[in-house]
Amino acid sequence: MSPNSDGTTLSGCRLCLFTMNKKVICLFDVDGTLTKPRNIISDHMTECLLKLCSNIPLAVVSGSDFQKVSSQIGTLATEKFIYIFSENGLVVHSYGQKIKSTNIVEHVGENILQRFINFCLQYMSNLWLPRKRGNFIEFRNGLINVCPVGRSCSQEERDEFAEYDAKHKIRENFVMKMRSEFHSSPLEFAIGGQISIDVFPKGWDKRYCLQFLKDYDTIHFFGDKTEEVKALKLMSVDIFHAFVFLCITVTIKQICIQLGGNDYEIFNDPQTIGHTVTSPENTEAQLKALFPEYC
Repeated sequence: MSPNSDGTTLSGCRLCLFTMNKKVICLFDVDGTLTKPRNIISDHMTECLLKLCSNIPLAVVSGSDFQKVSSQIGTLATEKFIYIFSENGLVVHSYGQKIKSTNIVEHVGENILQRFINFCLQYMSNLWLPRKRGNFIEFRNGLINVCPVGRSCSQEERDEFAEYDAKHKIRENFVMKMRSEFHSSPLEFAIGGQISIDVFPKGWDKRYCLQFLKDYDTIHFFGDKTEEVKALKLMSVDIFHAFVFLCITVTIKQICIQLGGNDYEIFNDPQTIGHTVTSPENTEAQLKALFPEYC
């Protein structure tokens, strides 16, 4: 169905009738969706979500760990949300209580993880950026977060790197190298947030959390990094001249690498109705259009 001018896919009126007979849940990304990147949720957004969750179950899915997520959306929200899926859903909290945790080491193995970490440290040591700080690799339960600028950077330095990265494709190029070096490994790579790359076992992207939502007929997912970056094509031509014969060897190498944002897979999953948002304010506007009687 064609979207409305406010970006929604269904009119509020139709959806009201639809939700009367269906079990519906709203699932949100955090950075760029409920909050500005790494910022704290606004009072206005909190008020909107608390009104909504009185009638419709709400959940969050993020690549960040639970501590970071709760520091952004607040303890009140974490206790009211039916699920907080941190680390792409590898760690699950329900109404503030931890109910499940999965560990990446057990699945991938120490050998591959150490080889990957060593590769990243070596690669980043050769990068020259406007700034470099600390905490370049953060090991979490369900994923590894790789950050070229360092996660201990300030908000100003974070914004500076994001602007530099948009121009120079630092993370895109890094992911290309990761995919080339570890193409036969069980690891996947996704550009996440403003400054980092999420690394996790294949199939452990944000869709991992959907296994906990099978009781719902309709899953509305809201995220900002939903678009797929176009495939990159590399071509090389080698020409060799012999003494008598002219031998021309043309080698065309095409490498197609899909570099989607970390919301891309779950946004396009058939189990979800995807909503692309451009800011927390846009998220709130879309919620009010979808659920006018609740917001």
